[in-house]
Amino acid sequence: MTNQRDHDDTSTGAVQVPGPITGPINTMPTAEEQEKLTGRVVPVMTVLVVTAFMMILNETTLGIAIPHLMADFEVTQTTAQWLSTGFMLTMAIVIPATGFIIQRYTTRAIFMFAVGSFILGTLLAALAPTFAVIVVARVLQAIGTAIIMPLLMTTMLTSVPVQHRGTVMGFISVVISVAPAIGPSVSGLIIQALDWRWIFFIMLPLAVIALVLGLILIRTDEDIIGARISIPSLLISAVAFGGIVYGLSTISEVFAGNWLPVVVLAAGAIALVIFVIYQNRLTRTGTPLLDFRPFRSRNYTVAVIVVMIAMASIFGTIIVMPLYLQLGRGLSVLDAGLLLLPGGLVMGLAAPFIGRIYDKVGPRPLVIPGTVVVSAGIFLISMLGDNTPLWELTAFHVLMSVGMSMLMTPLMTASLGSLPRPLYSHGSAIMNTLQQLAGAAGTAVFIAVLAIGAGAAEARGLDAAAAQVEGAQHAFLVGGFVSLVAVALSPLVKKPVDDPDAQFALEAAAR
Repeated sequence: MTNQRDHDDTSTGAVQVPGPITGPINTMPTAEEQEKLTGRVVPVMTVLVVTAFMMILNETTLGIAIPHLMADFEVTQTTAQWLSTGFMLTMAIVIPATGFIIQRYTTRAIFMFAVGSFILGTLLAALAPTFAVIVVARVLQAIGTAIIMPLLMTTMLTSVPVQHRGTVMGFISVVISVAPAIGPSVSGLIIQALDWRWIFFIMLPLAVIALVLGLILIRTDEDIIGARISIPSLLISAVAFGGIVYGLSTISEVFAGNWLPVVVLAAGAIALVIFVIYQNRLTRTGTPLLDFRPFRSRNYTVAVIVVMIAMASIFGTIIVMPLYLQLGRGLSVLDAGLLLLPGGLVMGLAAPFIGRIYDKVGPRPLVIPGTVVVSAGIFLISMLGDNTPLWELTAFHVLMSVGMSMLMTPLMTASLGSLPRPLYSHGSAIMNTLQQLAGAAGTAVFIAVLAIGAGAAEARGLDAAAAQVEGAQHAFLVGGFVSLVAVALSPLVKKPVDDPDAQFALEAAAR
């Protein structure tokens, strides 16, 4: 059987799309056809975007509740951190398989499984009697979250005409960049008024509503690929991506003399090399779990690198900024979250407009100034001291957030739009996997530099609060220098050509 995702109707210039839409859709539809298309696509994309936003928001809501969980379950901070580490590990293991899953099963079936897993995990977390149960619950939530983002991107690419992808990707960017940023603020407000379990009790009915809407709106009739999944690929992938994420997430333990993270990180890197070689072989002889041919597109490769730098900056900021505010400036959890909320809201409000601008002008007029603004914001934040007015911190964070909104939509649209249709799902899976790795790497680097800087400051006689401030300054300064790599690469990001299949074939042949 052949998958409708995998071929174009070359005789008419039309493409078949999965999910709620059946029949051919031209890349340049008439006004009447566009009106019908909008009526069919918008409800389904809305359900997918809102569901993904809820799941990604959930990823960062629990971090601020760690002290409460430690007290309720009587566990140490090291043990409690497994709620975050386990979530990231699961994401890193599941996402690489989504490229295969999206081609193997229908959109409707994948959505039902992802949301069902998330609902089960949310219910378990809300009622968890022991710490072990809530860890299992977070794993179930992570499985659904890992699947929903690649599904959303692939559905967008196969259902939305090229000239409107930027606008739709603008809303998807809200999910990717805004949800993690406002997660701590939302959970801080809930914990302040109620209890940490209400984070999940409030989320549960929302997830059930998403499931019901998906059942009603998502209709599929596409053919699917009947190939079997490669078990060796799954195992190697788990060691590779799981090992790298675990090693990066726990690398700070090296300062306490624990070298296990380094060993696991090295094992993950070796497994990754083996995984890439094995997948390239399967690409020629069978069905790969993850097809790495998207990297044959220069535009895809450059855009993904810049996206990774941006994601590392986002996650590093999410981790270090609250530490600076709470430990260095003495603010409460709630106040720290509220100070960072404007930046997240600005990102959310700007992203859809950025998407519309992209549809008109392409990526460069947005990406080049966007990287400069992000870099400037990080350098300005690095100059914050222990007496800096808090409004300046909020202003600099908003500036950085504006730059991020100028980056995410154009980069994701340009990168995935540069691929031929059969590689959409694999290109999306690769991008989402690397975003997880970049988030873990950004967190590891920011925390490591913070710890080193704070330790050196205390050795010079500074008190704990002043040392935290200085450590945070060093962390953001390093992040600023890393962001300059994105500034240098930004001019290389181009608008996808009208015929990405032909362009991709030419670039592959050139290599």
